[in-house]
Amino acid sequence: MSPSVFRRSLALATLVASASAFTSPVNPAFINNGLSPKPTTFPKPQHQNEFSSKLSMATVAEDAVISTTKTMEDYVADRGGNLPIKKILIANNGMAATKAMLSMRQWAYMELGDEKAIQFVAMATPEDLKANAQFVRLADGFVEVPGGVNRNNYANVEVIARIAKEQGADAVWPGWGHASENPDLPNTLKALGIKFIGPPGPVMSVLGDKIAANILAQTAKVPSIPWSGSYGGPDDGPLVAELTEEGTIPDDTFEKATCRNVDEAIEAAKKIGYENGIMIKASEGGGGKGIRFVDNEDDLKNAYVQVTNEVVGSPIFIMQLCKNARHIEVQIVGDEHGNAVALNGRDCSTQRRFQKIFEEGPPTIVPPETFRDMERAAQRLTQSIGYVGAGTVEYLFNADTGKYFFLELNPRLQVEHPVTEGITNVNMPATQLQVVMGIPLQNIPEVRRLYGREDIYGTSPISFLEEEYKPIDSHVIAARITAENPDEGFKPTSGTIERIKFQSTSNVWGYFSVGPNGGIHEFADSQFGHLFAKGATREQARKALVLALKEIEVRGEIRTTVEYLVQLLEMEAFKENTIDTAWLDGLIKEKSVQVEKPPHLVVFSAAIFKAFEHVKTETSGIIESFQKGQVGTSAIRDIASFDIEIAYQDTKYPFHVELLAPDIYRLTINGKSIDTRVTITAEGAIVANFGGETHRIFGQDEPLGLRLVLDGVTILMPTIFDPSELRTDVTGKVVRYLQENGADVTSGEPYIEVEAMKMII
Repeated sequence: MSPSVFRRSLALATLVASASAFTSPVNPAFINNGLSPKPTTFPKPQHQNEFSSKLSMATVAEDAVISTTKTMEDYVADRGGNLPIKKILIANNGMAATKAMLSMRQWAYMELGDEKAIQFVAMATPEDLKANAQFVRLADGFVEVPGGVNRNNYANVEVIARIAKEQGADAVWPGWGHASENPDLPNTLKALGIKFIGPPGPVMSVLGDKIAANILAQTAKVPSIPWSGSYGGPDDGPLVAELTEEGTIPDDTFEKATCRNVDEAIEAAKKIGYENGIMIKASEGGGGKGIRFVDNEDDLKNAYVQVTNEVVGSPIFIMQLCKNARHIEVQIVGDEHGNAVALNGRDCSTQRRFQKIFEEGPPTIVPPETFRDMERAAQRLTQSIGYVGAGTVEYLFNADTGKYFFLELNPRLQVEHPVTEGITNVNMPATQLQVVMGIPLQNIPEVRRLYGREDIYGTSPISFLEEEYKPIDSHVIAARITAENPDEGFKPTSGTIERIKFQSTSNVWGYFSVGPNGGIHEFADSQFGHLFAKGATREQARKALVLALKEIEVRGEIRTTVEYLVQLLEMEAFKENTIDTAWLDGLIKEKSVQVEKPPHLVVFSAAIFKAFEHVKTETSGIIESFQKGQVGTSAIRDIASFDIEIAYQDTKYPFHVELLAPDIYRLTINGKSIDTRVTITAEGAIVANFGGETHRIFGQDEPLGLRLVLDGVTILMPTIFDPSELRTDVTGKVVRYLQENGADVTSGEPYIEVEAMKMII
C-alpha cells in the first residue's frame, strides 16, 4: 500500500472510530438509586448529522504507524507497564467527560483496533439526565448520583470512591474542576486499590494548593511577584520550605502566607501596595472561581467575602497584579519512573473575569530561548517532587521586559489541552492513561514520535531535560463556546438547547457536551463547546476560526458568545498579538465591542415575528374549536386584522397588521405600510422579504422579554416592567444581601449577590 493510500485509510479509520463513540451500541448500565441495581440502556443521539467532530484527527499524525498489539495486556507489557486498565469511572460531567471518552476510545481503536477495549462508567445527576447530556450517551453505563451543587456528586469523594468500588473500576479519571484537585480522592482510592488518573495525594496537596505551590516554586528559585508569601523586604523575603515526610509544606510556613480573615488580607495588601492592583485568590480555586481584582481597601473587604463564598473553606492569599502580562502555560507530564516531559505550551491571555476565552499554541509572543527556560523550570519543579500525570505550570510573562514569573501549577488536565494535542499530535487523555498503567514516557509511541524517534514502538531512552522535541510547524487557536450573555458582562445563562449546527472542516474541529433537545442547567459549567482551528501560521488559524464561528448556530433558551468572539478575533490588537490579560476586561468595561443591527430593522423584524406568532396561535385556537364542534367564526377577525406593540430602546412602536394572504403581512405604523412575504423553513426560521431585502428571523419569549435572533445576531428586547421591581436575568440562588431592607440604592450600585453556574454575580 502506498503511503498516501495508507494515510487516507488511516484517516477514514479514525473518523469511523470517532463516529462509533456516538453511535455504537451500548452495554447495559446500572443505576444505583439506593435500591437494587437495574439495567439501563441509552437512547440513540438525535440529529447527529447536524454537528460532527473531527477532534480525533487532531492527534493523529500523517505518518502514524498502527500497532499490531491485539490486547490491552499485551500493549502494557510491550511498553514496559505494569497494570492494564480496562474499566474507568469518569468522575466528571460535561465537556471533561465527553472529551475523555472520545480521546481514549480513539486511542484504543488506533492502538488495539477496538474502541471498546476500555469500558467507561459515568456519573450522572438528574439535571444532567434531563439536559440530555452527551457524555451520558457516550458512556457504556452510568450511575445516577444526587443532584444539586457539586459537593453532592462530582466533588464528593465518598460518593466517587463508593461508586468506583461497586462498579469494579480499575481507575478513576477526575477531569478538571470538581474533585480533580482534592488530595482526599487519590488517597481514598489508593486505600481501595483503585488507580487515580492523576498525581499522588501528597503531591497534589502541595501543588494543587496555590499557596503551597508558590512556596515550592520559590524554594526552587522560580521567580515570583510580590504576594502574601513574599513581600520582597529584608525580613519578609520569599518563604521557602522543605517538604515534610508526607510530602507537604510545614503548617507554620503555610500559615505565614495565608490571609485567614479580612484584617490579615488588608495588612498584606498594605505591604504589597495598591499601585498595580491587588488579586485576592482562593488557594483551591480555579477556572475563574475564587479570584477578584481590587485597587482599594473598601473593595477588598467586599471581594474577600465573595472569594470565600465561591470556594468555601479554601485558604485565601493576596498577590500583586502583574500589569501588561501574558498568561503563558507549559504542558507537563510526569511518569512513575522519575521522568518529566514538557509538551510545548499555550498562550491564554484572552480572559474575562480571569476565565479564558481563547487559547492558542505555541505561545509565539515568548522568545524561543525564554520559553525553553520556562519549560526546563517546569520540568525541574515537577520532577523534584515526583509528580505523576498531566499538569500545567502557569507563568505571567511581560513581553516588554522579557521577564516571567511563576503563577501556579494545576495538577490536572485543563480544558484547553486539545491545543497541545493539535500542535504536538500527542493524545493527552491517552497519555494520562498510559502513565497510570506504569508505562515510561520514553516508551509512549506519540511521545517518541514528537522527539523524532523513527522506531516509535522502541524503548530506547530519551533525556527530556537535554533533548529537544521536533520543531512545531503549525498554530492552533481555540474558542470556548459558552452559555453566557456577552452584552451583560458574560453573565451565565441556562436553559434548553434545541439545535447545534456545526460542521467540521479539514482545519477546524470541535466537540460539544450537549446535543439537540438538551440544555444547560443551573449547576453546570457555562462552557458546552470548544472549537479548534489549525493553520501553518497564527493568521491562517485565526481566519479559519473566524469562518467557523460565523457558520455555527445554536438555538435555544441560552445566550452564547459566538457573535462576540468573531468581533474579538477581528480586532487589530488580537491580529497583531499585542493583547494582555487585562485587554478583554477593558473592552467589556467600556462596552467597546458591540454586535448591533439598525434599530429600525430590529423593530420591524420583531413586529414580523410577533405578527406571525399571533396568527399561528389564533389559527390553532380556531382549529381546536372546530374540532370540538364549536362553529363560531368571530375569532377569524383577529387573524385578518390586529394590533401589536414592540418596545425597544425605551420607545414603544404600535403596529397595525393585516393578513393579505397566508404568506403576506401588511404592517402599518404612523400611516405608512410595508408588505412582507413570509416563508417558514423546516427548522422553524422565519425568512422575511421586505424592502428589497431578505432576513432570517428566530424569536423566543423569555421571562424578561423577547430574544430575537436576526441574521445570526442576538438582540434582547426587554418587557416593560414595574420600575419599582428589581429583577435578575440569571437563574440562581441569593447568596448575600448587600443593602439593608428599605435602603436607597443608586444606579450602578450592587444590592444583592447571586450564585449562578458556579459564579458569584
